[in-house]
Amino acid sequence: MARSFSLAGLLRLRHAQQDIAAGRLADANGRLRTAADARLAARRTLDDGPVAITDAAMLSAVAASRASTRGMLAELDAVTQRRQAEAAEAQAAFGEARRAAIGLEKLEEKHAVLSAAEDLHDEQVALDEIATQSWAPPAPTAAPAPGAGTATPSPFPPSPSTPPGGRS
Repeated sequence: MARSFSLAGLLRLRHAQQDIAAGRLADANGRLRTAADARLAARRTLDDGPVAITDAAMLSAVAASRASTRGMLAELDAVTQRRQAEAAEAQAAFGEARRAAIGLEKLEEKHAVLSAAEDLHDEQVALDEIATQSWAPPAPTAAPAPGAGTATPSPFPPSPSTPPGGRS
């Protein structure tokens, strides 16, 4: 009968930690993609084609718009860098959680192999015992105690010259 893996509870905990770390990594990567998309949209706005400027007020408005977009782009660059750092930290945390789980998974696999080998050995011992008992010669009968007064019958048939009863 297989014994249960004694570190199964710890392995479940490590898998739960790994799942949490994977969720945090997915969230961090999602936030990074969102920041990168916002930066790309701001960059496209800044790169829009030339605008027909008709007077000084319009020129001033376009200049202010471009300056604001550049400021927003710088801000989005900082957000993107921070999100990249968060994603890198989340990746490192996930890697550490995975390493902790892998070590226990290897121990569990080794335990399963050893347990299976032990079960097979126990089964073979039982089969050998059954085979030994079925091929064993019959057990010898016990000899009567000396002086018990009962004659032991001879394993040989009586000879024809001996009368029945065994006395001559």
